[in-house]
Amino acid sequence: MNIARFPRIHFAHLPTPLERLDRLSKELGGPEIWIKRDDCTGLSTGGNKTRKLEFLMAEAQAQGADMVITQGATQSNHARQTAAIAAKMGFACHILLEDRTGSKDANYNENGNVFLDFLHGATVERRPGGVDMHAEMEAVAATLRAQGRKVYTIPGGGSNPTGALGYVNCAFELLSQANDRSLAIDHIVHATGSAGTQAGLVAGLKAMNANIPLLGIGVRAPKQKQEESVYKLACATAEKLGCAGVVQRADVVANTDYVGKGYGIPAASTIEAIRMFAELEGILLDPVYSGKGAAGLIDLIRKGHFKKGERIVFIHTGGSTALFGYLPAFDAMAHAADQATA
Repeated sequence: MNIARFPRIHFAHLPTPLERLDRLSKELGGPEIWIKRDDCTGLSTGGNKTRKLEFLMAEAQAQGADMVITQGATQSNHARQTAAIAAKMGFACHILLEDRTGSKDANYNENGNVFLDFLHGATVERRPGGVDMHAEMEAVAATLRAQGRKVYTIPGGGSNPTGALGYVNCAFELLSQANDRSLAIDHIVHATGSAGTQAGLVAGLKAMNANIPLLGIGVRAPKQKQEESVYKLACATAEKLGCAGVVQRADVVANTDYVGKGYGIPAASTIEAIRMFAELEGILLDPVYSGKGAAGLIDLIRKGHFKKGERIVFIHTGGSTALFGYLPAFDAMAHAADQATA
Protein backbone atom coordinates (compact mmCIF):
# COMPACT_ATOMS: atom_id res chain seq x y z
CA MET A 1 0.00 0.00 0.00
CA ASN A 2 1.49 3.32 -1.11
CA ILE A 3 -0.54 6.39 -0.20
CA ALA A 4 2.03 8.62 -1.93
CA ARG A 5 0.62 7.58 -5.31
CA PHE A 6 -2.50 9.66 -4.72
CA PRO A 7 -2.47 13.36 -5.72
CA ARG A 8 -1.90 15.54 -2.67
CA ILE A 9 -1.05 19.16 -1.95
CA HIS A 10 1.05 19.54 1.19
CA PHE A 11 -0.18 22.51 3.22
CA ALA A 12 -1.12 21.00 6.59
CA HIS A 13 1.19 21.47 9.57
CA LEU A 14 2.19 17.84 10.05
CA PRO A 15 2.91 15.83 12.05
CA THR A 16 0.56 17.27 14.65
CA PRO A 17 1.73 17.06 18.27
CA LEU A 18 1.07 14.01 20.44
CA GLU A 19 0.93 15.17 24.06
CA ARG A 20 0.30 13.52 27.42
CA LEU A 21 -2.46 15.14 29.50
CA ASP A 22 -1.06 14.76 33.00
CA ARG A 23 -3.50 16.97 34.91
CA LEU A 24 -6.61 15.57 33.23
CA SER A 25 -5.36 12.01 33.79
CA LYS A 26 -4.78 12.77 37.48
CA GLU A 27 -8.18 14.44 37.85
CA LEU A 28 -10.02 11.43 36.43
CA GLY A 29 -7.87 8.89 38.26
CA GLY A 30 -8.07 6.29 35.52
CA PRO A 31 -6.04 5.64 32.36
CA GLU A 32 -3.14 7.68 31.04
CA ILE A 33 -4.65 10.14 28.54
CA TRP A 34 -2.80 11.41 25.49
CA ILE A 35 -4.07 13.84 22.85
CA LYS A 36 -3.33 13.99 19.14
CA ARG A 37 -3.53 17.71 18.35
CA ASP A 38 -5.30 17.82 15.00
CA ASP A 39 -6.53 21.24 16.04
CA CYS A 40 -2.99 22.28 15.08
CA THR A 41 -3.06 21.39 11.37
CA GLY A 42 -2.88 25.02 10.27
CA LEU A 43 -5.30 26.59 7.78
CA SER A 44 -7.55 29.10 9.56
CA THR A 45 -7.16 27.79 13.14
CA GLY A 46 -6.80 24.16 11.99
CA GLY A 47 -8.91 21.05 12.43
CA ASN A 48 -9.37 17.59 10.99
CA LYS A 49 -10.68 18.74 7.61
CA THR A 50 -7.26 20.11 6.64
CA ARG A 51 -5.90 16.58 6.24
CA LYS A 52 -8.82 15.67 3.97
CA LEU A 53 -8.51 18.84 1.92
CA GLU A 54 -4.90 18.06 1.00
CA PHE A 55 -6.23 15.21 -1.13
CA LEU A 56 -9.54 16.78 -2.17
CA MET A 57 -8.00 20.02 -3.42
CA ALA A 58 -5.32 18.09 -5.31
CA GLU A 59 -8.11 16.22 -7.08
CA ALA A 60 -9.92 19.51 -7.80
CA GLN A 61 -6.75 20.98 -9.25
CA ALA A 62 -6.11 17.88 -11.38
CA GLN A 63 -9.63 18.18 -12.81
CA GLY A 64 -9.04 21.79 -13.83
CA ALA A 65 -11.56 23.31 -11.42
CA ASP A 66 -11.64 27.02 -10.70
CA MET A 67 -14.33 26.86 -8.01
CA VAL A 68 -15.22 24.59 -5.10
CA ILE A 69 -18.64 24.16 -3.53
CA THR A 70 -19.34 22.44 -0.25
CA GLN A 71 -22.03 22.25 2.39
CA GLY A 72 -22.42 21.87 6.15
CA ALA A 73 -24.19 23.14 9.24
CA THR A 74 -24.17 26.81 10.20
CA GLN A 75 -21.05 26.53 12.37
CA SER A 76 -19.31 24.12 10.00
CA ASN A 77 -15.57 23.73 10.63
CA HIS A 78 -15.30 22.03 7.26
CA ALA A 79 -16.82 25.03 5.46
CA ARG A 80 -14.36 27.39 7.16
CA GLN A 81 -11.34 25.25 6.27
CA THR A 82 -12.54 24.80 2.69
CA ALA A 83 -12.96 28.57 2.32
CA ALA A 84 -9.44 29.06 3.67
CA ILE A 85 -7.70 26.64 1.30
CA ALA A 86 -9.72 27.95 -1.63
CA ALA A 87 -8.42 31.43 -0.81
CA LYS A 88 -4.85 30.14 -0.56
CA MET A 89 -5.06 28.35 -3.91
CA GLY A 90 -6.96 31.08 -5.76
CA PHE A 91 -10.21 29.13 -6.17
CA ALA A 92 -13.64 30.69 -5.82
CA CYS A 93 -15.58 29.11 -2.97
CA HIS A 94 -19.33 28.82 -2.48
CA ILE A 95 -20.86 27.33 0.68
CA LEU A 96 -24.35 26.10 1.53
CA LEU A 97 -25.12 26.25 5.26
CA GLU A 98 -27.93 24.21 6.79
CA ASP A 99 -29.84 25.43 9.85
CA ARG A 100 -29.70 22.23 11.92
CA THR A 101 -30.26 23.81 15.34
CA GLY A 102 -33.04 26.32 14.67
CA SER A 103 -31.12 28.93 16.67
CA LYS A 104 -32.16 32.55 16.10
CA ASP A 105 -29.19 33.89 18.05
CA ALA A 106 -27.25 36.36 15.91
CA ASN A 107 -24.04 35.34 17.64
CA TYR A 108 -24.50 31.74 16.46
CA ASN A 109 -25.57 32.67 12.93
CA GLU A 110 -22.95 35.33 12.20
CA ASN A 111 -19.94 34.78 14.50
CA GLY A 112 -17.36 31.99 14.82
CA ASN A 113 -16.93 29.90 11.67
CA VAL A 114 -19.53 31.91 9.75
CA PHE A 115 -17.53 35.11 10.21
CA LEU A 116 -14.40 33.35 8.96
CA ASP A 117 -16.23 31.95 5.91
CA PHE A 118 -16.86 35.51 4.81
CA LEU A 119 -13.41 36.71 5.87
CA HIS A 120 -11.83 34.14 3.55
CA GLY A 121 -13.94 35.48 0.66
CA ALA A 122 -16.46 32.69 0.31
CA THR A 123 -20.03 33.29 -0.81
CA VAL A 124 -22.76 31.71 1.30
CA GLU A 125 -26.32 30.49 0.84
CA ARG A 126 -28.57 29.31 3.68
CA ARG A 127 -30.90 26.34 3.73
CA PRO A 128 -33.51 25.21 6.31
CA GLY A 129 -32.82 22.16 8.43
CA GLY A 130 -33.73 18.73 7.12
CA VAL A 131 -33.30 19.32 3.39
CA ASP A 132 -31.14 17.06 1.23
CA MET A 133 -27.99 19.17 1.33
CA HIS A 134 -26.08 17.03 -1.14
CA ALA A 135 -28.86 17.44 -3.70
CA GLU A 136 -29.01 21.17 -3.00
CA MET A 137 -25.27 21.47 -3.53
CA GLU A 138 -25.33 19.53 -6.80
CA ALA A 139 -28.21 21.68 -8.09
CA VAL A 140 -26.25 24.88 -7.39
CA ALA A 141 -23.16 23.34 -9.00
CA ALA A 142 -25.13 22.48 -12.14
CA THR A 143 -26.36 26.07 -12.41
CA LEU A 144 -22.84 27.43 -12.05
CA ARG A 145 -21.45 24.96 -14.57
CA ALA A 146 -24.09 26.12 -17.05
CA GLN A 147 -22.68 29.62 -16.52
CA GLY A 148 -19.21 28.42 -17.46
CA ARG A 149 -17.65 27.75 -14.04
CA LYS A 150 -15.47 24.67 -13.57
CA VAL A 151 -16.91 23.42 -10.30
CA TYR A 152 -15.56 20.73 -8.00
CA THR A 153 -18.03 19.65 -5.33
CA ILE A 154 -16.87 18.50 -1.90
CA PRO A 155 -19.31 16.49 0.25
CA GLY A 156 -20.12 17.59 3.76
CA GLY A 157 -17.15 17.07 6.04
CA GLY A 158 -14.98 16.20 3.05
CA SER A 159 -16.14 12.65 3.70
CA ASN A 160 -15.60 10.47 0.66
CA PRO A 161 -12.81 7.96 -0.13
CA THR A 162 -10.53 10.73 -1.40
CA GLY A 163 -10.96 12.84 1.74
CA ALA A 164 -10.68 9.81 4.03
CA LEU A 165 -7.13 9.28 2.75
CA GLY A 166 -6.19 12.15 5.05
CA TYR A 167 -7.04 10.00 8.05
CA VAL A 168 -5.42 6.89 6.66
CA ASN A 169 -2.31 9.05 6.66
CA CYS A 170 -3.10 10.20 10.22
CA ALA A 171 -3.21 6.57 11.37
CA PHE A 172 0.28 6.04 9.89
CA GLU A 173 1.52 9.23 11.52
CA LEU A 174 0.10 8.41 14.95
CA LEU A 175 1.59 4.91 15.04
CA SER A 176 4.97 6.25 13.95
CA GLN A 177 4.91 8.80 16.78
CA ALA A 178 3.83 6.16 19.28
CA ASN A 179 6.56 3.77 18.14
CA ASP A 180 9.21 6.48 18.48
CA ARG A 181 8.12 6.98 22.11
CA SER A 182 7.57 3.31 22.95
CA LEU A 183 3.95 4.25 23.60
CA ALA A 184 1.72 1.19 23.48
CA ILE A 185 -1.73 2.60 22.69
CA ASP A 186 -4.64 0.65 24.18
CA HIS A 187 -7.51 2.74 22.74
CA ILE A 188 -8.12 5.63 20.35
CA VAL A 189 -11.16 7.88 20.89
CA HIS A 190 -12.50 10.76 18.79
CA ALA A 191 -15.69 12.54 17.78
CA THR A 192 -17.43 11.09 14.71
CA GLY A 193 -19.95 12.87 12.51
CA SER A 194 -19.80 12.83 8.70
CA ALA A 195 -17.82 9.55 8.92
CA GLY A 196 -14.65 10.46 6.99
CA THR A 197 -12.31 10.76 9.97
CA GLN A 198 -13.34 7.47 11.55
CA ALA A 199 -13.47 5.66 8.20
CA GLY A 200 -9.95 6.76 7.28
CA LEU A 201 -8.59 5.80 10.70
CA VAL A 202 -10.27 2.38 10.58
CA ALA A 203 -8.94 1.67 7.10
CA GLY A 204 -5.44 2.83 8.01
CA LEU A 205 -5.26 0.95 11.31
CA LYS A 206 -6.56 -2.25 9.74
CA ALA A 207 -4.19 -1.97 6.78
CA MET A 208 -1.29 -1.81 9.25
CA ASN A 209 -2.71 -4.59 11.45
CA ALA A 210 -2.35 -2.19 14.39
CA ASN A 211 -4.73 -4.07 16.70
CA ILE A 212 -5.82 -0.88 18.46
CA PRO A 213 -9.56 -0.49 19.20
CA LEU A 214 -11.03 2.74 17.81
CA LEU A 215 -14.12 4.34 19.35
CA GLY A 216 -16.05 7.12 17.66
CA ILE A 217 -18.22 9.28 19.93
CA GLY A 218 -21.21 10.24 17.78
CA VAL A 219 -22.38 13.84 17.48
CA ARG A 220 -25.53 13.44 15.38
CA ALA A 221 -26.83 10.14 13.99
CA PRO A 222 -28.15 7.13 15.93
CA LYS A 223 -25.63 4.35 16.60
CA GLN A 224 -26.64 1.94 13.83
CA LYS A 225 -26.82 4.65 11.17
CA GLN A 226 -23.50 6.14 12.25
CA GLU A 227 -21.72 2.81 12.24
CA GLU A 228 -23.15 1.81 8.86
CA SER A 229 -22.05 5.13 7.32
CA VAL A 230 -18.53 4.71 8.69
CA TYR A 231 -18.31 1.05 7.65
CA LYS A 232 -19.44 1.75 4.09
CA LEU A 233 -16.92 4.57 3.69
CA ALA A 234 -14.12 2.62 5.39
CA CYS A 235 -14.66 -0.26 2.95
CA ALA A 236 -14.62 2.11 -0.04
CA THR A 237 -11.45 3.76 1.29
CA ALA A 238 -9.74 0.39 1.78
CA GLU A 239 -10.67 -0.54 -1.78
CA LYS A 240 -9.18 2.72 -3.03
CA LEU A 241 -5.99 1.88 -1.14
CA GLY A 242 -5.81 -1.53 -2.78
CA CYS A 243 -6.60 -3.58 0.33
CA ALA A 244 -10.28 -4.36 -0.16
CA GLY A 245 -11.75 -6.61 2.51
CA VAL A 246 -9.38 -5.58 5.29
CA VAL A 247 -12.18 -3.80 7.20
CA GLN A 248 -14.77 -5.90 9.00
CA ARG A 249 -18.09 -4.66 10.38
CA ALA A 250 -16.92 -5.36 13.96
CA ASP A 251 -14.04 -2.88 13.47
CA VAL A 252 -16.47 0.04 13.39
CA VAL A 253 -17.76 1.08 16.81
CA ALA A 254 -19.63 4.26 17.70
CA ASN A 255 -21.14 5.38 21.00
CA THR A 256 -23.97 7.87 20.49
CA ASP A 257 -24.94 8.40 24.13
CA TYR A 258 -23.50 11.93 24.24
CA VAL A 259 -25.38 13.62 21.39
CA GLY A 260 -27.76 15.28 23.86
CA LYS A 261 -30.70 17.15 22.36
CA GLY A 262 -29.23 17.08 18.88
CA TYR A 263 -26.44 18.06 16.51
CA GLY A 264 -24.83 21.36 17.38
CA ILE A 265 -26.63 21.63 20.74
CA PRO A 266 -24.15 21.23 23.60
CA ALA A 267 -25.24 19.14 26.57
CA ALA A 268 -24.17 19.84 30.15
CA SER A 269 -21.53 17.11 29.73
CA THR A 270 -20.20 18.91 26.64
CA ILE A 271 -19.72 22.16 28.55
CA GLU A 272 -18.10 20.31 31.46
CA ALA A 273 -15.63 18.61 29.10
CA ILE A 274 -14.75 21.90 27.40
CA ARG A 275 -14.13 23.53 30.76
CA MET A 276 -12.05 20.63 32.07
CA PHE A 277 -9.73 20.64 29.05
CA ALA A 278 -9.44 24.44 29.20
CA GLU A 279 -8.86 24.69 32.96
CA LEU A 280 -6.63 21.64 33.38
CA GLU A 281 -4.67 21.54 30.13
CA GLY A 282 -5.07 24.92 28.39
CA ILE A 283 -6.67 23.21 25.40
CA LEU A 284 -9.78 24.54 23.64
CA LEU A 285 -12.42 22.10 22.42
CA ASP A 286 -15.55 22.95 20.44
CA PRO A 287 -19.25 22.55 21.38
CA VAL A 288 -20.22 20.45 18.34
CA TYR A 289 -17.58 17.75 17.85
CA SER A 290 -14.52 17.58 20.11
CA GLY A 291 -16.49 18.71 23.17
CA LYS A 292 -18.95 15.83 22.80
CA GLY A 293 -16.14 13.42 22.01
CA ALA A 294 -14.34 14.46 25.18
CA ALA A 295 -17.56 14.25 27.19
CA GLY A 296 -17.87 10.62 26.13
CA LEU A 297 -14.24 9.92 26.99
CA ILE A 298 -14.60 11.47 30.47
CA ASP A 299 -17.84 9.68 31.29
CA LEU A 300 -16.56 6.31 30.09
CA ILE A 301 -13.46 6.70 32.27
CA ARG A 302 -15.64 7.53 35.27
CA LYS A 303 -17.74 4.43 34.58
CA GLY A 304 -14.65 2.21 34.43
CA HIS A 305 -14.94 1.38 30.72
CA PHE A 306 -11.29 2.44 30.32
CA LYS A 307 -9.08 0.99 33.02
CA LYS A 308 -6.35 2.45 35.19
CA GLY A 309 -2.99 1.82 33.57
CA GLU A 310 -4.33 1.82 30.01
CA ARG A 311 -3.12 4.41 27.54
CA ILE A 312 -5.74 6.26 25.54
CA VAL A 313 -5.18 8.68 22.66
CA PHE A 314 -7.94 11.25 22.16
CA ILE A 315 -7.83 12.76 18.67
CA HIS A 316 -8.71 16.46 18.86
CA THR A 317 -10.59 17.22 15.63
CA GLY A 318 -10.43 21.01 16.10
CA GLY A 319 -13.22 23.53 15.82
CA SER A 320 -12.58 25.90 18.74
CA THR A 321 -13.57 28.85 16.52
CA ALA A 322 -17.18 27.74 17.01
CA LEU A 323 -16.92 28.61 20.73
CA PHE A 324 -17.51 32.23 19.80
CA GLY A 325 -20.92 31.34 18.40
CA TYR A 326 -22.00 29.63 21.63
CA LEU A 327 -21.61 32.23 24.36
CA PRO A 328 -25.21 31.85 25.62
CA ALA A 329 -24.67 28.13 26.25
CA PHE A 330 -21.82 28.90 28.62
CA ASP A 331 -23.78 31.72 30.25
CA ALA A 332 -26.69 29.34 30.89
CA MET A 333 -24.41 26.75 32.49
CA ALA A 334 -22.75 29.39 34.66
CA HIS A 335 -26.17 30.61 35.82
CA ALA A 336 -27.25 27.05 36.66
CA ALA A 337 -24.06 26.55 38.68
CA ASP A 338 -24.66 29.82 40.56
CA GLN A 339 -28.22 28.73 41.37
CA ALA A 340 -26.98 25.37 42.64
CA THR A 341 -24.53 27.00 45.06
CA ALA A 342 -26.86 29.80 46.21
